[in-house]
Parts: sequence; structure tokens; C-alpha cells
Amino acid sequence: MRTWKQRTGHVVAWATAAAFTTLTAWAMPPIPDEYKTSGFAIGCQAYTFNHFTVFEAIEKTAAAGGKVIEFFPGQTLSKEEPNVKWDHNASDDTIAKVKAKLAEHHLKAVNYGVVGIPNDEAEARKIFDFAKKLGLRAVTTESTDSIDVIEKLVKEYDIGVGFHDHPRQIRNPNYRMWDPWYVLSVVKDRDQRIGSCADVGHWVTSGLNPVYCLRVLQGRIISSHLKDKNEFGEHGHDVPYGQGVSDIKGCLDELKRQGFEGNISIEYEYHMEDSLAEVTQCMDFVRKYGGQ
Repeated sequence: MRTWKQRTGHVVAWATAAAFTTLTAWAMPPIPDEYKTSGFAIGCQAYTFNHFTVFEAIEKTAAAGGKVIEFFPGQTLSKEEPNVKWDHNASDDTIAKVKAKLAEHHLKAVNYGVVGIPNDEAEARKIFDFAKKLGLRAVTTESTDSIDVIEKLVKEYDIGVGFHDHPRQIRNPNYRMWDPWYVLSVVKDRDQRIGSCADVGHWVTSGLNPVYCLRVLQGRIISSHLKDKNEFGEHGHDVPYGQGVSDIKGCLDELKRQGFEGNISIEYEYHMEDSLAEVTQCMDFVRKYGGQ
């Protein structure tokens, strides 16, 4: 594997090629402008509110100023139905209830994950059927072993798949998703609707420069989990945008330069019992970024 220093010289050449790729990519259905803030479709990953129900996550996302939401599997549906779990096995009745709650708060569901996509077409199809019923733009996974099944279903459903990065695992060298060059190697010869769910915070935890990582993946960024961290490394924690080391403005500048059209999820994993004020500060940062 090339070192990060050796790789830096290849970014310009890759960016030139990726720019052409971006222009010629098969475009997924765009997220309507009414769900955007400062040009970005930004809201919350429901995992931010994993101490609460799906219905409460929707309410809190709207209260923070978000206009879109990304769901994750396994969250309790509501206080009224504490035994019902929200995932791709949900009944049509449960899906209808969630869609009604979204409409009540003028939110659009845009993504789902991180979810394992089985290397079995019939089982994987359940996830894509669920995504289609909800009108999602993409699904987030780390299931690289299922890439052939994923590509087939991406083409059939016109739903994107972003490969997510968790932090580098020193004791597990077989885990490679933390490295954007590895993610690029997985997706580069695949359908253009297959790419990266760029988790900026996890790159910072891995000691990487997030703007550089975004440039590596130009033309292949399907979505992003945008996080600001108070420091690099494994001891860092989330802070409101602009207060940490992630260079959130630089990340937004880079996504804008790339013509990024996917969703950005605020996935705030600190003070999780009472994070609404900090999540709102993140939304306010993006609003001010665009002069709103």
C-alpha cells in the first residue's frame, strides 16, 4: 500500500479525471431545492438521537433546522409502539406512519444505513425495496463483499450506495474502509451510483485530513456524515461545526467545488442525551456559510 505522502502527488491527476467522471455520471434523482440549506441537503443521521425514538428523531431534526433525515436500522419506532423496531423489514403500515410523521414536519428521508447488505440477491432486495418505498436517494453500507449484488440492484432501482468509513483499527489491519484510497479501489470501476459515504469525523479520528480525503473521492461521493472533532485521534469527540479541527468550511467548499448533490448528515455522537442545542449550532453554521 502506498504511503499517504506518496499518494499526495496523484491527487491532481485523479481530480482531473474525476471531474470528467462527475460530468458523465449517471445522475440519481436530485434532492429538491426546498430540502436544501445553503445549497446542501443537510439534516441529521437519526443515530444522533439514538436515545430516542424514530418519531422523536424526526421532531428533533426539524427542531434543529434540518430538512432531510437519514435513518439507521433498529431504532424504536415511537413511544406509543415501543416494541416496533424501524428497519428494512418494516411493514407497509409502519412505513406509512413514518411517512406521515415526515410530512407533518416537512422532512424528506434521503438515506438509510449503515446497514449490512447481504451477498444474497433476495435478501439484499428487501433493503432496496424499503428504500424505494421511502423514496430514498441512497443506502449506506460497508458490505464490500456484496459489491456484485449491490451493483445489479443499483442499476435496477436507480438508488445509490455509499461505502462508509469507520476509524482505522490498529489491532485489525484487515479493516480498510478508513482509507479513502481503498474505498476508491472498490468503487472506481463500478456503476457511477456506487461510491463513498464520506464520514469526515472518522477520517479525523484516523488522523487524516478530511479535505484531502474528499478530493481523493471526487466524483464518487454519494453522501457524507459531516462531523467536527475537537482533536485528531481516537480521543476526540464531536463539537459544533467550526469549533474543532475538521475544517468544516473547507469540507463544504470542497463539496461545493465538486458539485456534490447528495445528502449531508449531522451525526453528533457526544452529549447524546441532550445534544439538540449543539446540533442546531451545526445547522446554523451551514446556514451562515451560505449567507442565510
